[in-house]
Amino acid sequence: MPDADAPSRSETSDAHSQTTNLPGPAPRPGEGARDQGESWLGRMIRALFGWKPGTIRADLEVVLDDATPGETGFSPEERTMLKNILSLRERRVEDLMVPRADIISVQQDISLAELVKVFEGAGHSRLVVYDDSLDDPVGMVHIRDLIAHMAKQAAVSPEINAKRTHPFPSDLDLNAVDLSRPLSETKIVREILFVPPSMPAIDLLEKMQATRIHLALVIDEYGGTDGLVSMEDIVEQIVGEIDDEHDEDEAPTVLRQPDGSYFADARASLEDVMAAVGPDFNVTELTEEVDTLGGYLVMQVGRVPVRGELVPGPGEYEFEVLDADPRRIKRVKIYHTKDRAGWREGERRRRADTSASSARVPTEGNTGRGTSASTDAMTS
Repeated sequence: MPDADAPSRSETSDAHSQTTNLPGPAPRPGEGARDQGESWLGRMIRALFGWKPGTIRADLEVVLDDATPGETGFSPEERTMLKNILSLRERRVEDLMVPRADIISVQQDISLAELVKVFEGAGHSRLVVYDDSLDDPVGMVHIRDLIAHMAKQAAVSPEINAKRTHPFPSDLDLNAVDLSRPLSETKIVREILFVPPSMPAIDLLEKMQATRIHLALVIDEYGGTDGLVSMEDIVEQIVGEIDDEHDEDEAPTVLRQPDGSYFADARASLEDVMAAVGPDFNVTELTEEVDTLGGYLVMQVGRVPVRGELVPGPGEYEFEVLDADPRRIKRVKIYHTKDRAGWREGERRRRADTSASSARVPTEGNTGRGTSASTDAMTS
């Protein structure tokens, strides 16, 4: 007689299916990679660099670098953004800050009228505010706070406005706004962050999120202002350039001229200059020390070159400083030294031809007859 407590075949089958569907511990990242089809290249790289199974970051980097888009399922844009996110922790604030010379700032006692004009030309919603100099910052001013302050000053009571013969539009009397009032008296200057150049960009992004302050001044070891970073600058490291309806298309920073030379903005990156000029212009070994063409020139001479100064470049290239001030270089001409020799020879010939032409032209008061007579006298 069968045991009444023994499970039937169907019950055993049901129990087995329920058991196999129970949740269990998930395998650690990297375990069973061979069984899941890990490529031999991935295993070789893992062994070469000593990566431990379970390093998700390393695995993702390998996949993004070595796998084709079809294998990963990521679009090219997603691959780029993921790689930018992974490299963000290696970037420091000094790598993405706006240099001091390019910071648009205002003095705290500036009038509201002048402040409006600065905002109009700056194209930014936030401006740094300082006391005596940019090394003595006091905060920042947001254009929304300025508009709110002006709207508050111009507000007219709806009841009073309704009794007017010509009511003010939207209950605002803009003539009541005192545009001569200094910014410091408006109480709309906000706090700004102060960070060192060595701070990781991802840490600054987290700090901006926590404090809800989207602008940070980069302060050097002596307490001076070194640069400026906004939240947009950090986000652009991930998603690329963010242009809005007010941003204009920038002209190329390196332009080739008909004579074979190049006009360049001193803020152009060395990578852009090398790509534009060609393989003979090779300064790859210096890209770790300086980022821009202006920085390269300063490093070459040990100071800020003056306008018109010639600076030797890599190989047979040379630079001519077209525009500069005591603080920075603005525009540069790049040319090959052999081209410069050709220009000098061409200029010498042009001047010689001009002198010869001038000698053949009759001077004032001479006539054609007199010229002919002189020629006859010379040949006789």
